[in-house]
Amino acid sequence: MSGRSMNGVSGMTHRPLVALLDGRDCSVEMPVLKDVATVAFCDANSTSEIHEKVLNEAVGALMWHTIQLSREDLAKFKSLRVIVRVGSGVDNVDVKAAGEMGVAVCNVPGFGIEEVADTTLCLILNLYRRTFWLANMLRDGKKVSGPEHLREAAAPCPRIRGDTLGIVGFGRIGTAVALRAQAFGFRVTFYDPYLPDGIEKSLGVERVYSLQDLLFQSDCISLHCSLNEHNKHLINEHTIRLMRPGAFLVNTARGALVDEHAVAKALKEERIRAAAFDVFEHEPFSLSASPLKDCQNALFTPHSAFYSDASIRELREHAAAEMRRAIIGKIPEALRNCVNAEFLQLPGNHGHSAAGGTAARSAAASAYHPTAGLSANTAAAIAALNGPGGGAGAAYPTGPYAGLAPLTDRDALAAAAAAGGLVSLPMSLPPVITSTPIAVSQAAAVAAAAAAAAAAADGHKGSGEAEH
Repeated sequence: MSGRSMNGVSGMTHRPLVALLDGRDCSVEMPVLKDVATVAFCDANSTSEIHEKVLNEAVGALMWHTIQLSREDLAKFKSLRVIVRVGSGVDNVDVKAAGEMGVAVCNVPGFGIEEVADTTLCLILNLYRRTFWLANMLRDGKKVSGPEHLREAAAPCPRIRGDTLGIVGFGRIGTAVALRAQAFGFRVTFYDPYLPDGIEKSLGVERVYSLQDLLFQSDCISLHCSLNEHNKHLINEHTIRLMRPGAFLVNTARGALVDEHAVAKALKEERIRAAAFDVFEHEPFSLSASPLKDCQNALFTPHSAFYSDASIRELREHAAAEMRRAIIGKIPEALRNCVNAEFLQLPGNHGHSAAGGTAARSAAASAYHPTAGLSANTAAAIAALNGPGGGAGAAYPTGPYAGLAPLTDRDALAAAAAAGGLVSLPMSLPPVITSTPIAVSQAAAVAAAAAAAAAAADGHKGSGEAEH
């Protein structure tokens, strides 16, 4: 994999092929990529459905969560250089195998935070207030004639204020859920073995240091951790026995965190009072084929927590922009969210572009200018402040600013300007790359921390937190 170009060396006659593997709509991606790549769609559920031309020629692959890429699947691609997951989770890609094959895997970790947090609270409120079930009773023509009948229809219906919400995984979404839950009167506690001490004090929540303690203390448990080889079926027959009898369970993270057979049994026995699921071990979800099909005290939504008109467009734009960076820049240096950099094997340890040719990069750069003026120290400080949230195997963001939106080049430059000019601010920044705004005061603090981190890095290499 030595920088072989599909563009040729003299122009853009043959643009590299980028394929959307498991979808049809490329209307958002096309404007971002059309001058540097040919974009095609496959609408496949597995690699056996992907056209031979794509398997032989595609240098880039965009993918949602409905297709799996195992080592055997990856081996079918002959020219693949980069995969961009249109979403945050990469559990449907063998990232280690991809790296060993020289294929960079990227994701979009900062999208849909508000939407997932809002959906989580919506599901929690439905469990407590019984809204879903009561609305369906009226739709089915049933009548509620008085307090006694209402008690029968609504039970169990505990008061929210004073109950304990236990959050597993206190990254961006877990933090957003905690802030929303506090407004409803929940006592919030969390379990996250990857975060440094003190995060809980800054947010006014409580922390436990074992999953057992969280399960024992919580009236409602909400899952917000990524899926990895260590936490599959985190909620299982054993951990359910550690939960408070009659607790609620909500999962908007990853379906395989929950053993659905064990949860179905607990729901039928009412050891778990009620549960709400937006994600499932096997998707797309089919109720008739699910172990949960006979659980009347369960609420299901179709992996839609992340969705809003705004979030889906931002997600697709960011994914396409990452693919563009791979084509016109060097891999992995040009990538913002490469999750398998530690496994990535490149010839001579030198980066290469997905397209391979210098002509393609030159032509594309004239239409799309990457952010200029970002010093190496500032870039390192961004990575330090963001923590390993975009790194391979990272479950949650770490560092002193965990819970904030990830810092970007734009944020760093704005912060530097607010702090007195650590770097020069370009006259314009590429419109396709957007980031969550940081308040000026916060920007100044971040820039100051970045400067301190950069200075400390020169004299204290290796003293930072261990990555996970």
